[in-house]
Amino acid sequence: MGVSERNQELADFLRRARSKVDPARTGLPADGRVRRVPGLRREEVAQLAQVSADYYTRLEQGRRISPSPTVVDAIARALALDEAGHAHLRHLIGGSGHAARPRTPVRVQRPRPGLVQLLDALDGVAGMVLGRRTDVLATNRLARTLLTDFDRLPARDRNYARWMFLSGSSRERLVDWDIQARAVVENLRLDAGRDPRDPGVQELVGELSIASPQFATWWQAHRVYQRTYGDKRFHHPVVGDFTLQYESLTLPGDADQTLFLYSAEPGTPHREALDLLASWTLTPDYRLTGR
Repeated sequence: MGVSERNQELADFLRRARSKVDPARTGLPADGRVRRVPGLRREEVAQLAQVSADYYTRLEQGRRISPSPTVVDAIARALALDEAGHAHLRHLIGGSGHAARPRTPVRVQRPRPGLVQLLDALDGVAGMVLGRRTDVLATNRLARTLLTDFDRLPARDRNYARWMFLSGSSRERLVDWDIQARAVVENLRLDAGRDPRDPGVQELVGELSIASPQFATWWQAHRVYQRTYGDKRFHHPVVGDFTLQYESLTLPGDADQTLFLYSAEPGTPHREALDLLASWTLTPDYRLTGR
């Protein structure tokens, strides 16, 4: 993605973020003017961020200017961005200067051997490692039966976003598919902001935008989201419906890789379902089907 395209990304993000802010919650005095579109006006964002209206307008128009970190923080506060939105704004502005920085060759993503051993040793916990653009780098046996056996897929298809939008099994396994699928889009948008010129991101977004109208709609909404922890509701043909808690951990020494762990509280029906599923993965039926 060239400089001009990245500036357009920044402009789109600012406009959409501005449209989501409730003027009544900003503390700005009412001026009696009719608002033809929702959200704040440009001059109101500028006022809240304590910059000139002309400066903010040029930024939102995608002009090649480089705000200081203090100004970036002020704009983030004016737009009421959460932590993920603030980080996304920093990433986009960081590449909006006059000259594009030389692109660093993308490293092949590989999980550390010790991490793979750790996943395999986990008992009663489903674990997986995601890399850049939601590539699935490693899974343990319980995660493979909980979701799908990514190891059996062609290397190009071992991607969580592709599985979410192009595989019918994702809709079968995730009870709240639309919530989880939208979160994947918003997380991918955040990841893309870190390196919009990544050809892998461009290829993935293009493919999913063509194949899935829902992906295309959510991608154009330009929302970002950082998955950290929460609940997910699953359906599995062996144990039925149950809910798991997930935690995501960015790995020390490799910020591009994230470990996801799925577990359930002891003594609950959800834990019983997860334990039953773990036991089933040891049976001949599972070993024959691999799923």
